[in-house]
Amino acid sequence: ESVLLLCERSGCGAMTLNSVALPQVSGGALGGGASVYSSQSRRRRSWVWNQFFVLEEYTGDEPLYVGKLHSDLDKGDGQVRYVLSGEGARSIFSIDEDTGDIHATKRLDREQQAYYTMRAQARDRKTNLPLEPESQFIIKVQDINDNEPKFLDGPYTAQVAERSPIGTSVVTVVATDADDPTYGNSARLVYSILQGQPYFSVEPKTGVVRTALPDMDRELRDRYLLVIQAKDMIGQMGGLSGTTSVTVMLTDVNDNPPRFPRKSYQFSIPESALVSAVVAKIKALDVDVGPNAEMDYRILDGDGLGTFRILTDPHTQEGLVTLLKTLDFETKSSYTLRIEASNRYVDTRYLSVGPFSDLATVRLLVENVDEPPRFSSPVSRMSVSEAAPVGTEVGLVSANDPDVSKSPIRYTIDRKSDIEHYFDIDSQSGVIRTSRHLDRELSTLHNITVLATESLDHSQVGKALVLISVMDVNDNAPSFAIEYQTFVCENAQPGQIIETLSAVDPDEPKNGHHFLFSVPAKAAGNLSFILRDNNDNTASVLTRRAGFLQREQLFHFLPVVISDSDSPSLSSTNTLTITVCDCDLHGNHRSCSQRVSPLLLDGLALTTAILLTCLLTLRRRREPLITDDERDVRENIVCYDDEGGGEADTEAFDMFTLRHLNQTKRSCHATTAEPLPAIKDKNQLFQEFIRNRLLEANLDLTAPPFDSLQTYAFEGSGSAAESLSSFSSLSSVESEQSYRFLSEWGPRFRKLAELFGDHEGGVAS
Repeated sequence: ESVLLLCERSGCGAMTLNSVALPQVSGGALGGGASVYSSQSRRRRSWVWNQFFVLEEYTGDEPLYVGKLHSDLDKGDGQVRYVLSGEGARSIFSIDEDTGDIHATKRLDREQQAYYTMRAQARDRKTNLPLEPESQFIIKVQDINDNEPKFLDGPYTAQVAERSPIGTSVVTVVATDADDPTYGNSARLVYSILQGQPYFSVEPKTGVVRTALPDMDRELRDRYLLVIQAKDMIGQMGGLSGTTSVTVMLTDVNDNPPRFPRKSYQFSIPESALVSAVVAKIKALDVDVGPNAEMDYRILDGDGLGTFRILTDPHTQEGLVTLLKTLDFETKSSYTLRIEASNRYVDTRYLSVGPFSDLATVRLLVENVDEPPRFSSPVSRMSVSEAAPVGTEVGLVSANDPDVSKSPIRYTIDRKSDIEHYFDIDSQSGVIRTSRHLDRELSTLHNITVLATESLDHSQVGKALVLISVMDVNDNAPSFAIEYQTFVCENAQPGQIIETLSAVDPDEPKNGHHFLFSVPAKAAGNLSFILRDNNDNTASVLTRRAGFLQREQLFHFLPVVISDSDSPSLSSTNTLTITVCDCDLHGNHRSCSQRVSPLLLDGLALTTAILLTCLLTLRRRREPLITDDERDVRENIVCYDDEGGGEADTEAFDMFTLRHLNQTKRSCHATTAEPLPAIKDKNQLFQEFIRNRLLEANLDLTAPPFDSLQTYAFEGSGSAAESLSSFSSLSSVESEQSYRFLSEWGPRFRKLAELFGDHEGGVAS
């Protein structure tokens, strides 16, 4: 129990509260008695105390006695009343008003609240006036060992390298105790290891876990589970304890060299294996992990050093033997390699274990397979002149069967590579010949594929590429480089250059092109223009005179002979058309066709009509017989989607003209701008054409029977069938059609009745 220490006036070294002056209290205020205090006097307090202590976690049935308050003014006659206030007053702590005894009525927990601040006062029971000033004191909850240590960060996971020396720090564990660290040993902890010995240890005071054995091998055991205990009361009997687990994982170091499971290996490889193909796999074992297990393979020696190479698979750490060259069973049937496997990263601390490498022998046996024929050269280059006659020998290819059977070979050309069949090959000898005339200007190089097939096994086919170059001969004459549009101004002066000519030749002579320009002897006396060869594959056209006029001659024609310098020399005659133009003072042409004479235009028109007639005649002769469904062209219907504006459209046509066709015929002929002689000439031209066609149809026994010409240019009284128009029928007085019934059909037909009613009235009138 906690004991309240009371002190006399002389004091006991405990907390002493000085008295304070109190205001004077009248006798009436005290119920008629004498005054308790003098207004001017100062007295020492009659009662003092130290702080109170009370044990936590009290489990008794009665309230726990805390202490006692007492004042010297209390004579024991019941005139003094003790009052308690502050934290927990009346809820946790109670006081006997008569005796001043303080009790705790509830169970206290220091970890929730360590002390309570209270205020006490002695009062007169009758007047309730304070006999002494209110004073403050503390009730402190005294700790007991009621909390075990706890590892707030547990469980723990840690790593340490294998083969670490003794005492290597692994991890630090920390436990906490909620009890009062300043009172007793309730919060003083000691660490110990319950599980994990003899491999690890823990420092009792700091909780540092360390290795306890040297040379722990990850390859034997890589994981340890430790149990660490923390106990309060300095580990003495009766102390509380808590535990946590620590998982320690050993990390790898490169302390194991690679080792081949076998010292020799043997593999079989078909001789048809492709270059760069993986033909064998070997693997050295390394019990280490991660980068410590990575290794490199290399071929130290052997007769296959230049035929094979070895690489490391980065995912499986296997050695991959790949092919560098093609194999031939008939040439060499086996190879031997000595291969070394070594760690890529070596830890020098463990070199004493031995070399971190191992050796193995690999024997590779080549298997014979049926191979296709092999050409002496996979690519052959040949040449032939484009003037070579059909059947000219171009070259020879040869292939043989590399197998022991030595099957005969049959040669063919893959027609996908020679679609136009320019070449043939002798199936027995492999001689390639031309089968068509060649033209270097169409194709300078022919790329053909020759196939060699075994006669005993048609599935075995070899291929070779043959490149045939076509050699050039001079078989093309030069010509103008472009289509020239040359003009000469009417005001041109003699000796003026009006055009510079150049030429092209699809041939390609060895020494390059050299063209000669000249005028043929017949045109040498041309009085208008001069041709001058510039000796640089160009020629200049100059005017010989002045005074060119469009109205006299619009076009001038100058023949130009262009020759090459090859042997034999070829030449061509090209005609240069020179147009006379109207030019400004600077020689820029403004017009080249405005002053053409009418006679020239008439001549051109007549020529065009004659050519058209000839073309139609030729086309008519070449036409095949038409069928019965196509025979009567008069039943064809041609639809036009253009829609007129009706009678309101006076721009497209005149309704008056349509209704009075006879009256407007003369005016139409009168307003035409074409002179009558010209129309007569055209009519004669077409009449003659029609007569010729009619005569031809009459004489042609295979022609259809209704070869005739129908004209539907207009309708009206001029037609033999009379007019078909409804306009004239409406205007006829003999029409018996009446539209009076429209007025009886109601409002919807009112507009139509008015329209036709007005028309009938106009006819009657």
